Amino acid sequence: MLCRTCRLAPPPFVRAVSHGVYEGRMREAIHALKYDRLHSAARELGRLLAGAIAQLAGEAPVEMLVIPVPLHRSKYAQRGFNQSRSLAVEALKFLHASHPQWQLALAPSTLMRLRATGSQAGLAPRERRINVRGAFSVSDPSKVTAQHILLVDDILTTGATARAAAQTLLKAGAASVWVATLARAQRSTGFGRPINSARDQERDDDSEEDGEILTGPAMQVDPNAASADSSTLRKQPSS
Repeated sequence: MLCRTCRLAPPPFVRAVSHGVYEGRMREAIHALKYDRLHSAARELGRLLAGAIAQLAGEAPVEMLVIPVPLHRSKYAQRGFNQSRSLAVEALKFLHASHPQWQLALAPSTLMRLRATGSQAGLAPRERRINVRGAFSVSDPSKVTAQHILLVDDILTTGATARAAAQTLLKAGAASVWVATLARAQRSTGFGRPINSARDQERDDDSEEDGEILTGPAMQVDPNAASADSSTLRKQPSS
């Protein structure tokens, strides 16, 4: 079921899938990779991401470029690596073994983030979309022309980043864009859960590289679970 925002403004991507909800152990595991630089966590998280991507098998094109959502150079310099690229690399290892007929080629330098976007915490969905508007560019449009794209990120919240990146890729000539994330925020109408510390605030301000405040009921997600959940976001066909 599409959210109200997506019914009013259908996303430019065909479908978005995720493994589970950004809560509990899943949130802790992503933080361990992203902020504590526990790079060994990327393999297991990549396996879970591969399970989410596998939901697209039989529906998505058999040949796709896999593009991790990029960091701005200032964020990359601060962190030292792009967690979305690390997850994509590990996920592709599993997918090449489990779905050998699927031709998925990693293209990490295709999409660039032109500017560092400000925190989106506290912004309405429309304001979040405005905040990331024009934030991306394609390094060589000829590389994406007529290509089907699988956009990979660690977390999907309102989808503002995925929308902006997908729009950029489509304007550059991509045939279609699909989205896969490790986790997806479960949102409600509230203003978000309490922030317990300055470090927690910093981490939540960086979720989806956009500073989303995540809301919704507590839900434990086992990062060792074998199957992806059925949470998807799909572009509705034109009437």
